[in-house]
Amino acid sequence: MQFLSGCTEKPVIELWKKHTLAREDVFPANALLEIRPFQVWLHHLDHKGEATVHMDTFQVARIAYCTADHNVSPDIFAWVYREINDDLSYQMDCHAVECESKLEAKKLAHAMMEAFKKTFHSMKSDGRIHRNGSSEEVSQELESDDG
Repeated sequence: MQFLSGCTEKPVIELWKKHTLAREDVFPANALLEIRPFQVWLHHLDHKGEATVHMDTFQVARIAYCTADHNVSPDIFAWVYREINDDLSYQMDCHAVECESKLEAKKLAHAMMEAFKKTFHSMKSDGRIHRNGSSEEVSQELESDDG
């Protein structure tokens, strides 16, 4: 699947609308996004921003696209994630975080690119991605590793 520049714009606008409506009545959502070579951890913090109350984990190999270039706000970093359903079908979900600045959003995009490069290199070295393999073969191998 090929993603075009701007493919996250519509979902980010919807998320932004929900966020700005909720912002009036509750504490701002505090979170910490930690990008590692094989996983991305989104720590949801307490209202003081001191302790993790919940954490979402994303496998870098399942991230299809990311960007820090949104019209609604330059401070948003977003990514498209391939979520595997119970029946082994998948869906593409858009996730987004509001950063402290445009520069921080760009840094996250760069960190995600580096994490993807390391993950891809490791998978290639381990033989999970073959040089002559088609993208269909690669996606089947990635799905079998998700289990």
